[in-house]
Amino acid sequence: MALTIMIQGTMSNAGKSLIAAALCRIFRQDGFSCAPFKSQNMALNSFVTADGLEMGRAQVVQAEAAGVLPRAEMNPILLKPLGNSESQVIINGISVGNMSASEYYRRKKTFYPAVMDAFHRLSDEYDIIVIEGAGSPVELNLKEDDFVNMGLAEAVDAPVILVGDIDRGGVFAQLYGTVQLLNASEKSQIKGLMVNKFRGDMELFTRGKEILADICDIPVLGVIPYIDCDIEDEDSLSEKLNRGKESAAYMKLCGNTDDTGLRTDIAFHAGEPESGRQVNIDVIRLPHISNFTDFDVFSQYPQARLKYVSRADELAGSDFVILPGTKNTIEDLRWLNRSGLSERIKALAAAGVPVFGICGGFQMLGRNVSDPHVSESGGYEAGLSLLDCSTVFEQEKILKQTQGRFLRVGGFLSTLSDTDFNGYEIHMGETICSGAQLLSCGGTYSGNVYGCYIHGIFDSAHVSERLIRTLCENKGIGFTGGEADRYAYKEKQYDILADSVRSNTDMELLYRILRKEV
Repeated sequence: MALTIMIQGTMSNAGKSLIAAALCRIFRQDGFSCAPFKSQNMALNSFVTADGLEMGRAQVVQAEAAGVLPRAEMNPILLKPLGNSESQVIINGISVGNMSASEYYRRKKTFYPAVMDAFHRLSDEYDIIVIEGAGSPVELNLKEDDFVNMGLAEAVDAPVILVGDIDRGGVFAQLYGTVQLLNASEKSQIKGLMVNKFRGDMELFTRGKEILADICDIPVLGVIPYIDCDIEDEDSLSEKLNRGKESAAYMKLCGNTDDTGLRTDIAFHAGEPESGRQVNIDVIRLPHISNFTDFDVFSQYPQARLKYVSRADELAGSDFVILPGTKNTIEDLRWLNRSGLSERIKALAAAGVPVFGICGGFQMLGRNVSDPHVSESGGYEAGLSLLDCSTVFEQEKILKQTQGRFLRVGGFLSTLSDTDFNGYEIHMGETICSGAQLLSCGGTYSGNVYGCYIHGIFDSAHVSERLIRTLCENKGIGFTGGEADRYAYKEKQYDILADSVRSNTDMELLYRILRKEV
């Protein structure tokens, strides 16, 4: 049986996923075999395993940090929100249908055996299991039959590290309040506290650590600084979608925010080239956007400026427009039409600006989309008619990893002809195409408009490099970079993350907690 340690947080986005990923990398560096585990995840960013099962990307990131292949057992329950308080429910990698929130909570107890079976399979194979909780462990109205936070910690006797987010303020109230709302048995599971996302002089919080340890009667395991590393995000809480890399306070000083502190020029890029010497890649921020990590690779190119847009006027100056995946194609297509973005995208395409759709975005670029079985939201909607294809949603989901190559294609992507790629497919729609075929495994194109089902298609170094190079050449900018090795880049980011957490954590105490010596 594996040793276990569980990371819980005072709230969503306190940093549980990244702390868990850091520990997975640290234990790997220290010579242990390690696997992540999160019994229930709610996110639209998902991944397909080698055996064709679906899981949340947060546990994929943690598995990569641990140096092991992602497995559906690492995330036995994945909830993918559809809107209107409904989610698609995925158990051990396979969809079991759509459920309302009330139906899921009525049936939740029946899913407990699947969670425990998955955990025990991993526990039999690895030295250490790093467990991640979800949200807060003291959502008192939802604690009945809990197997996500303290219910799971007690079931597998996992010592808990409680993480608070000081960047949002009120970290004393977060940690003390959470501890006080636990019952005596639950409180005994918490063996250490962590203060996460600290900015500034660590010495100024020395007294803060003493106060926290005293009032909570739990040692402070570490104070983790705000870490400058680029790790894939799992859901719509991602700062990449909302603001960029700077803090809200910093952006207010710069004047690039609205009243909520969110960026109005939502952008991030790897460097600061000379003004006007960038290519602008605009991703449509659909209401149910999924798998936006498909485009993270572009942030590795200093000459690429990637931004997420939700208004037609934000597409001014676009050099490349991307329609991403979505968990509700028809509803998001209706939003696209209402917002004026459809007409703007069609105008840009007519002017020769390349447009690329992936998965749901691919479906939207066709003539129409219909959902007769209510696989998502049901109904019918006319598409942008930029591609000669139509989509019908079926009842069975297609899940598979895919390898292939671009065919001899025309237009902007002609430089990608015969280029190999790797990726994966997650979709319930079947798209019938009458136009020219884009890839050896499907997809289509017309002029400078392209579409396919392959998530991660840009991660292949040859693909991203040739695409950015061509964008630069079309704009009259000399391309100065090279191929972006996505794998090597992510490995470096995991090491940066682990090094920062290790150097700001009492590792001796952490290992004593892991061995249940305290």
